[in-house]
Amino acid sequence: MFGVPRLPASIQLRSYQKKAVQSWFANQGRGTLKMATGSGKTITALAIATELYQKINLQVLLVICPYCHLVTQWAREAEKFGLIPLLAFESVHNWQRQLSAQLYNIGSGFQPFLTVITTNATLISEGFQSQLRYFPEKTLIIGDEVHNLGSPRLEESLPRNIGLRLGLSATPERHFDEEGTDSIIAYFGSVLQPELTLADAICQGALVHYLYYPILVELTEAESRAYSRLTTRIGWALMDEENLNKNETITALLIQRARLIGSASNKIQALHQLMKSRLQTTHTLFYCGDGSMESSEFSSTRQLEATVELLGMKLGYRVNTYTAETPLIEREKLRHQFESGELQGLVAIRCLDEGVDIPAIQNAVILASSSNPRQFVQRRGRILRPHPHKERATLFDMIVLPPDLGRDTLEVERNLLRKELKRFLEFADLADNAGEARMQLLKLQKRYGLLDL
Repeated sequence: MFGVPRLPASIQLRSYQKKAVQSWFANQGRGTLKMATGSGKTITALAIATELYQKINLQVLLVICPYCHLVTQWAREAEKFGLIPLLAFESVHNWQRQLSAQLYNIGSGFQPFLTVITTNATLISEGFQSQLRYFPEKTLIIGDEVHNLGSPRLEESLPRNIGLRLGLSATPERHFDEEGTDSIIAYFGSVLQPELTLADAICQGALVHYLYYPILVELTEAESRAYSRLTTRIGWALMDEENLNKNETITALLIQRARLIGSASNKIQALHQLMKSRLQTTHTLFYCGDGSMESSEFSSTRQLEATVELLGMKLGYRVNTYTAETPLIEREKLRHQFESGELQGLVAIRCLDEGVDIPAIQNAVILASSSNPRQFVQRRGRILRPHPHKERATLFDMIVLPPDLGRDTLEVERNLLRKELKRFLEFADLADNAGEARMQLLKLQKRYGLLDL
């Protein structure tokens, strides 16, 4: 039958995907799948919808994505399952009348199935909220990159009349926001087994093997002074028991400091050193931070612009930018140019962190290592997606060495660094060149007395 979900013959579910489907049903039609980036969460979710249709005659599938580009990506996958998705995002005139008519058809029995894919921004709009009461009881709601739905405004907008719920994320936990994490789990349901780690995904062949090269970068004198000031203030805030907004203060200072590290100007020199011997390479992704950089050569330019200037103008490496501002049609064009090798590299900010599927990426240079574990996990999983012409990936990770600070701030620094270094070491240990990667990180461990990690 036209427009109803069915598992395509071309898709064979992996054993962990089958187990995830079983876990969701065993948990009474609720739950959150915590699976490594690139391990096939979308396919697993659509398999759940297919089985629901077979078991209870599911009528509506509602998918909520954080960004527009994920709507089109979900649509592509949904069509493989025989679905005809209604894309409800951007201008309300494009979809509202159609949604209203199709919901009426479902209720009247004129239409067997409806797939609606929308964005977080559209979900909270009046136009969409006014339609939610007309969704039938047999509706499955899927929250893609579900950690984004933990903010109070979005969480309040989630429909309470829809009982079948599925959350998807490699990292459902919200950074510095326990309350938001709790509200996600309360709505979608607990994290289901099996949780699929990066190591599991590589072992099962869902992600490719990789080489990992940490590149240690020092701060400039001016950046070291700014870093020192922020660290001292973080130390004070941690000890200030009377400050009612203590957590907010610490979070704000940590964000400021993360931005300083993310946009450290010596990273551009390190990139120059790395790329001058790699000018024949292709399929390379450059992840940038969104902070500004102050240096004589790139006076207050964003790291993205400085990277493009170095690669494109100075080194003649064929690159283009890929950001949230890049229109969807342009993104598709860039994707094809990148896959064909016409473009050697893409320089990206943030929008490649969540859900974007460019499996042709073979090399990556991470200029902005985020302290947010979610971005860390997302970025690395993005690079390890399998592709027919890709045997393994190569990853260069720029890690800023914090300056030597006084004894009073050293302990604060060690505790903050401990969590971050754990992630780098875990990633080094899973690499094919684990020993070599570990030796590089040893310098950082020695400097901060963290050899026990």
